[in-house]
Amino acid sequence: MTSQKTNSPDPATTTQETKTSETSGLLRLWRSQQENIRLVAIALVMALIIRIFVAEPRYIPSDSMIPTLHTGDRLVVEKVSYWFHPAETGDIVVFEPPAQLQSMGYHKNQVFIKRVIGQPGDTVSVKNGLVYLNGRSLSEDYIAEPPAYQLNSVQVPAESYFVMGDNRNDSNDSHVWGFLPQENIIGRAVFRFFPLDRMGFISN
Repeated sequence: MTSQKTNSPDPATTTQETKTSETSGLLRLWRSQQENIRLVAIALVMALIIRIFVAEPRYIPSDSMIPTLHTGDRLVVEKVSYWFHPAETGDIVVFEPPAQLQSMGYHKNQVFIKRVIGQPGDTVSVKNGLVYLNGRSLSEDYIAEPPAYQLNSVQVPAESYFVMGDNRNDSNDSHVWGFLPQENIIGRAVFRFFPLDRMGFISN
């Protein structure tokens, strides 16, 4: 009876195939990681572009805009519309503190949020609990209470705005420090995304 010889795999060949398979696997893993890194980098760049030029989140640090906005509210501030037209009366704007506020101790990186009352060329005054714009009293159902102070008529200079907080008697605004330069405006508050029970668009 003739015995049949079984061919055993060459150890050297098996080792080489294993190394080749491992190298191929590492290359696939590296390419996959490169793709993930590329996607993350693109996402970060897009997020940065959107934050700088389109919109950014902000939160309310004080009570100066009560009852419209409360301390701790989280907002979306859009930056696009003011590329095409100036801020309008009633807009709620977020801005960097002008020189007057910085001289009062506020850091230039702090941001404020107020409502636009007067545009360039407008006259603004406050008397007997009413705000007057160009000689006519404003109907303001959005304020916390009537202002308890007086302000003689002032005219808003070019490229500037007169801004006030809705919480008129607890707001560090234009009646205290003067006019807001247009160049300091970051954008317009348009949407509240937190707290969830008050989520929604902000009426200007």
